[in-house]
Amino acid sequence: MARHPKQERSRLTVDAIVQAGFICVAERGLEHTTTRHIADTAGLSVGSVYEYFTNKEAVFQAMTERFSREVVEMLQPLTQDIARRPIDQAVHQILSLFGEFLQRNEQRYLKCARYVMQMDATGYMEPIVRVLMSIAVQHLMHHPENTRIHRLPAMSYIFIHGGMYAVVRHLSDPNPPITYEELSEGLSAMVGHYVSRELELSR
Repeated sequence: MARHPKQERSRLTVDAIVQAGFICVAERGLEHTTTRHIADTAGLSVGSVYEYFTNKEAVFQAMTERFSREVVEMLQPLTQDIARRPIDQAVHQILSLFGEFLQRNEQRYLKCARYVMQMDATGYMEPIVRVLMSIAVQHLMHHPENTRIHRLPAMSYIFIHGGMYAVVRHLSDPNPPITYEELSEGLSAMVGHYVSRELELSR
C-alpha cells in the first residue's frame, strides 16, 4: 500500500478499492484483472488507486488481509461455544460457518481464498490458523481427556490445513461429486473417529 488512510474519506476510498478488487477477481479472474478494471469498478481514476496501492498486487494483498481478518472476527466470538461441543460437532460447526462465509457475495471470498492458496500468500492465512489453533486449545481445556491423543500437534496441523484445502477445493468445483453438507459430515466424522480411536488406544 502506498500510504495508510488516516481520514474517514480516505478509509472509504480504500474500502471501495478493496471491494472493487473482490468484484473484479470474481468476474474476471485474478490474472485478467487490471488496475484499470479495479479503478473503473470503484468509480475512481487509476491515479486515485495508485495514491493508496503501488500496484494491483498490493490490492490483492489487502484483499487477502481483509479475508483473513473477517474469518477471525467471525470465529473468535464463537470460540467458547465451539470448544464446549464434542469434537465432531465442533468441526462441523466450523466447516458450516467457513462454507457460508466463502459463498457470500457471489463467492467473492472463495476466489480470494483460491488466490491465497495458489499464489504463495499463505502468510495471510496465519491469523486464521492461529484462531483455529486457539479453538483447539480451548477445546482441550473443556475436554482434557483428548490430551492423551498421540501426535496431537501434528494431527491438529493436518486436520486444520487439510480441512481448509478440502473446503476451498470442493466449493471451487462446478460439479462436485458430493454436497457440501456431505463433505462437512465426512470431515467431522473422520476427526471424531480418529479421536475416539486414539482415546481407546491410550487406555
